[in-house]
Parts: sequence; structure tokens; C-alpha cells
Amino acid sequence: MQQVQRDSSERYRAAFAAAGLHKEHLIFPVFVSDRQGSISSMPGMSMTSVEKVADYVQAIAGAGISSIIVFGIPKTRDNNGSPAASNDGIVQQAVRAIKSSFGSSMNVTTDVCVCQYNLSGHCGILRKDRVDNDATLEVLAEIAKSHVEAGADIVAPSSMMDGQVRAIKNAIGRKTKILSYSAKHASSLYTPFRSAAFANARLQIDKSPYQVSYANKRQAMMEIETDINEGADMVMIKPALAYLDLVRMAKDKFRFPIAVQNVSGEYAMIKAAAMHGLIDEEEWKVCSIASIRRAGADRIISYFSLDVAKYL
Repeated sequence: MQQVQRDSSERYRAAFAAAGLHKEHLIFPVFVSDRQGSISSMPGMSMTSVEKVADYVQAIAGAGISSIIVFGIPKTRDNNGSPAASNDGIVQQAVRAIKSSFGSSMNVTTDVCVCQYNLSGHCGILRKDRVDNDATLEVLAEIAKSHVEAGADIVAPSSMMDGQVRAIKNAIGRKTKILSYSAKHASSLYTPFRSAAFANARLQIDKSPYQVSYANKRQAMMEIETDINEGADMVMIKPALAYLDLVRMAKDKFRFPIAVQNVSGEYAMIKAAAMHGLIDEEEWKVCSIASIRRAGADRIISYFSLDVAKYL
């Protein structure tokens, strides 16, 4: 006769234990903006202001999460994304506030990109309907340098520009680590994030010319290898759930630290299905995060981090 099914919390803890997941593997995304409040496209997530970011991060630390990644949503934009590199930029201010309150007890990664800061919404500087790779590298280097000066522990270039790791490494030296978005696939799964960061007109922007095709595993491996050779300390595959085969492939091929971002669309799909009573939300949170770790990810950026931390 079978035993009565164990308490769900016990089952979830056992699942994470079997996958080898611990709190130190989790990174929680923090949105800093002058617009405070909930994010309608991402139920349960919210934005915080620079003035209140330390209190916001205190709740994260209270859940036992010691790593965050900061995304800035600025008040103003221009054609060149110049607000991103300002010493008084929203990310720079937030990092200083967090580090002032938490010091080394909170590991702070910063997103290094221009998409939230320029008028086009592209991850690079637009020149006559084309992204100027070399001009963007100069801006990315300045952004990363300003983040390091503010106190960031890790900078994470996410523009998918050729040579972005080398350009940033030359600008910041060896002291600060680089987590490169190496295989960032073109995907509609970023739409909930974009709806929070941009006007609706930019939601359908086509970034496929510089992001990786979902059908091209060879390109993904080449992008990862290039970033490793340029000096990245960790590489990322994004989105997560549809690319777990690439996580395992990269781990086996390179034996290198791999991060994965469990993106906004993956989060929103689980939330939406649960709100309609179609799935057990808690079970799917656990299932998705455990599968990412099981595939070989060393760090997992996820909006579910706080929810699953209680089982770790």
C-alpha cells in the first residue's frame, strides 16, 4: 500500500534538494523607476524609487536572497541613450543607496544596455535604421564604468553587440566581474518587461538582427565561446525554459559558469494560467526553477526567487 502523499512543502523542498538548488543560486530582479507601483503585465511585481530602494531590498534580504540585478527605467530618453551613463542616472543612484545600506552582504549586478534609455527602444544606437555596433560599444563601456564607480559588483551587458565584453573589460579592468548576456534569443517572451519599460509603440520592436535565432544552436554556442574568450566571468542564456537543452550543451561543452534568466513572459504565463485555475501555480514555480538548475545553470535570475526561497 502506498503511503499518503507528503505535505506539498516537503515535496517542494525535496525537489529542490534533488536538483541541488540553494538560495545562493537565485538572483532577484529589481526595477528602479520614478514611477512606483505594481506592474500590470507582471502580477506580483512592482517598481521602486531610488528613495525607497533600500527598504525594497531589505525585504529581499529578509527572504535570504543575497543577489539582485538592477534594471533602470528612466524619466527621460534621447537618441543616444546617454542618460544610461550619467553618474546621477537612476541605476547609479540606486546602486549607491543599496551599497550604502548593505555593503558586501548584497551582491549587486547591473543591466548594461541602452534600450530603456534611447528613443528607438533598440539595444544599440540607431543610425539610419541600422544599429551601429561600434558606436554602441563606446556607450556600453561608459555605462559599465559608471556602474562600477557607483559600486556594482557585477556588470551584465545585455545588448548582444559584437565585442561588448572586450570593450567593457578594457574600460573597467579586472576588478569587477562581467556577466554577459551571450545567447539572448529573439523572443516575444520579453513583452511583459517591455510593457513596463517602454511605451506600447515599442512592444513589437524587431531585435532579431542582433539577437540569436531560436532555431540556431550553433550560433548560440559561438556567441558563448566568443564572450568567454573576450574575458567574461559568466555567460547567460535567455529565455530559460525553451532553451534548457542549450544550457546543458553549454555546460558540457565549456565547463564554464552559466546563468539563465527566467524571463517576464515565462513568469506571466504561469501567473495567467494560475489566475484562470488552469494550473497549480506553486507547483509550476517549483517545477520551472528546479528544471533550470537541473539543466546546469549556476545562477538563475527569476521573478519567482522570493517565492521559492522559502523552500530552500
